Amino acid sequence: MPDYLTRLLPGTGGVIKQCPEDFLVEELPLYSCSGSGEHLYLHVEKTGLTTHDLVRQVARECHIRERDIGYAGLKDANATTRQYLSLPKIAPDLIAQLVISGVKILSTSYHGNKLRLGHLAGNRFSIRIRDVADGAEEKARDILHVLETLGVPNLFGEQRYGVLGNSHLIGKALLLQEYQSAAELIIGAPDQISNQRWREAARYYQAGELAAALKIFPGRFRDERRLIQQLLDGKSHRQAVLGLPRNKLRLYLSALQSSLFDRLVNMRLDSLERLWPGDLAMKHDNGACFSVVDPASEQPRADLLEISPTAPLYGHKVKLASGQTGIIEESLLDKEKLTLTDFKLAAGLSMTGERRPIRVPIQQISVATEQQDLVVGFVLPRGSFATSVLREIIKAAPVQSTS
Repeated sequence: MPDYLTRLLPGTGGVIKQCPEDFLVEELPLYSCSGSGEHLYLHVEKTGLTTHDLVRQVARECHIRERDIGYAGLKDANATTRQYLSLPKIAPDLIAQLVISGVKILSTSYHGNKLRLGHLAGNRFSIRIRDVADGAEEKARDILHVLETLGVPNLFGEQRYGVLGNSHLIGKALLLQEYQSAAELIIGAPDQISNQRWREAARYYQAGELAAALKIFPGRFRDERRLIQQLLDGKSHRQAVLGLPRNKLRLYLSALQSSLFDRLVNMRLDSLERLWPGDLAMKHDNGACFSVVDPASEQPRADLLEISPTAPLYGHKVKLASGQTGIIEESLLDKEKLTLTDFKLAAGLSMTGERRPIRVPIQQISVATEQQDLVVGFVLPRGSFATSVLREIIKAAPVQSTS
């Protein structure tokens, strides 16, 4: 059963993302463009494309390399998103002729440096929730008031764990060098797969009939097909798994970090805003961490949401807390039969780790009823997710369109 910070308040129910226009997210830039420099910044509005899709198409149309295009954040396809890209300085008339389906260029400007991942202040959201219960607006206002006072649980949420919800398990298998288990998880358990061809392919794989599995696997599952082909070519499970793209493998490892972090956040939901002795707290204005020696003296700043306790995204260089917080962080690793040094992997897969606040402030809240729908708006800092707010409001895993 999911747990909520606002568990004593009834949720609105409802569904989100029935169409891209229901979910609007707008990047808030970290700085303004200077107006001169070697990089052209595009402010674009896109619908029906991921950020990677957008970068790929812009690179192709402008005849530049994908790696030369900068972006501050990754955005979904099933949403309307406004974000920034930076391109190597190119002729303005080339941008004027740029036509990509689902993409509108809102403005352009020049700046001195390439845009980097994380170079944004936050994101502004406007989200339509359909099929809500009676009294939804009042319920949402009450919930958002609590979140504004105590902070939003800084959860990654289910979207981090892939279609089958097992990306973190693949990451753990990689850490423990259990490559056969990792391969089985990547292919998927048949009883958890809704796609008919994928399910049949997984059954063949489970039965050891690799050639039959490869033949029926849908073509768009390139990584899964590649893994099976490697096994058919006589490669070991280790070679086949580590032969997958590095960014895909790191995504699995990141999912494991996220899952462990979410568990630590849930352990502290009842005292999300309270500092404990030994906590490593973070200053929200600059991201600096410090050890909490005297919680009583620091609590007033926590009450103002200037600082918050943190939990680790585990890695081989991350600093763990001391006191009761440290015991919890170490105990979770022990329970999972992991150590920090396990995160030091070869072949560019090492995860150094970092501290992340267990809550974040929410600002510029708005709530309105439009026809029979509920429309909520808010601003969150970079690196946090609107789903953490929506799960509190709706009180269920937000239902999304599958189209």
